[in-house]
Amino acid sequence: MARIAFIGLGIMGAPMARHLAAAGHELTVVNRTPAKAHAWVEAYGGRFSAHPQEAAEGADAVITCVGTDDDVAQVTLGRDGAFRSMPKGALFIDHSTISARLARQLSVEGDSRGLLVVDAPVTGSQPGAETGTLTIMCGGRKRAVEEATPIMQAYSRRIVHIGGAGTGQTAKMANQIALAAVVEGVAEALRFAQSARLDTDKVYEAISGGAAASWQMDNHWHAMARDDFEGGFPVDWMRKDVGLAIEEARANGASLPVAAMIDQFCAEIQAMGAGRQDTSALVRRLPK
Repeated sequence: MARIAFIGLGIMGAPMARHLAAAGHELTVVNRTPAKAHAWVEAYGGRFSAHPQEAAEGADAVITCVGTDDDVAQVTLGRDGAFRSMPKGALFIDHSTISARLARQLSVEGDSRGLLVVDAPVTGSQPGAETGTLTIMCGGRKRAVEEATPIMQAYSRRIVHIGGAGTGQTAKMANQIALAAVVEGVAEALRFAQSARLDTDKVYEAISGGAAASWQMDNHWHAMARDDFEGGFPVDWMRKDVGLAIEEARANGASLPVAAMIDQFCAEIQAMGAGRQDTSALVRRLPK
């Protein structure tokens, strides 16, 4: 079993760390809000550390699951960053959703320190983290991904090595482009059915088993119908992820007209003060 420093105990990180503890790994956890880390240790064991550098000392692997490029850079390359104390040969696995540019930078920095670096964003949302059935998109050297796989299997059902450093993040951008468009499509279909005075439960029963079926429909249709937007994947995060894709598209020449439109729709929801609500809140901008 591995000695793992796990940094970031949010709605995704906390259950992922829990699966690692259940698998018998020895965890030291770090979180921006120390009270949350203390509560996690009390519930699942392991040790608390206030700083990534301290947590990473002697670790076989450091895993991060935080919010933004700045967050990842701080906990890895910052004054108290994990890269300062990680031993040579240790694994660094980043499950955050960040820019491919930073993922490549971390790979270069890691190589210079003798680390094995994997950019490994996930999909499956909070339910997938809770049940340990996430899909993981990996970028990095073959050896690094091979070394990381037994650890990541504790909370995933599919692990795909996309290619070199940064390609895991780029694949996640493709995922978010498709996901965002489907959420908006479900929202518009739901509002259309409501405007037509249809029984939305029966509409769901009719269309959810055919060509329109999707994970997003299964998980958001009924929540949208009852105006329940709590929990889940926040609009703020969706806009951040779509923004990363739009930025990357400027570099690779891709055209993302629908993603750009969804970005503006997310901005409308944020202007309502609802950025922390689930992405199903996109339906709020559509009149009933």
